[in-house]
Amino acid sequence: MRILNILRLAGAFAVASVITLPAGAADNQAIERLATCQDSWIEWKTDPARMKKFVDSFRADFVQQKDTDAFFVPRSPMTVLGLPLKQAYPESIGMAVGFSVLVDANFETTKQTLAKRLGQPIDKCEPPSDNMRSCGRKIAEKKTLLLVADEDPKSTTALFGCYYFYEK
Repeated sequence: MRILNILRLAGAFAVASVITLPAGAADNQAIERLATCQDSWIEWKTDPARMKKFVDSFRADFVQQKDTDAFFVPRSPMTVLGLPLKQAYPESIGMAVGFSVLVDANFETTKQTLAKRLGQPIDKCEPPSDNMRSCGRKIAEKKTLLLVADEDPKSTTALFGCYYFYEK
């Protein structure tokens, strides 16, 4: 699947000077807040106690199946915004640094769910490219919500997350 090929590149492009968090989310609500740009682990770096709690909880709830994987899978079923969570990407995807999740829902369902959660449309969409669809919304300075999925209408997964830095 094309989206998984893109996601596999994530580890190769991580910005080491920015990424000091091994992984992170305290619970489903924290994962939702991170993936929708409501919270930022970049901002949490100034609060070591909060960061430690966050990392410890994430490590308890997620596992990295291979050391080379850029993603972690939940140890037990979880949802994000009511959508089944398949994988969490706590560092980057391609040239972007942030926190994202792969959910078991198609592009349109995920887009509508995100718009409802944010109270605003996800309307900055690019024409399909490399068999991928993508839309985004700038939430704040250095915080952009991005939604990506395979262009195939039969695709049943979508990736969304908050990106703090992006190299074009």
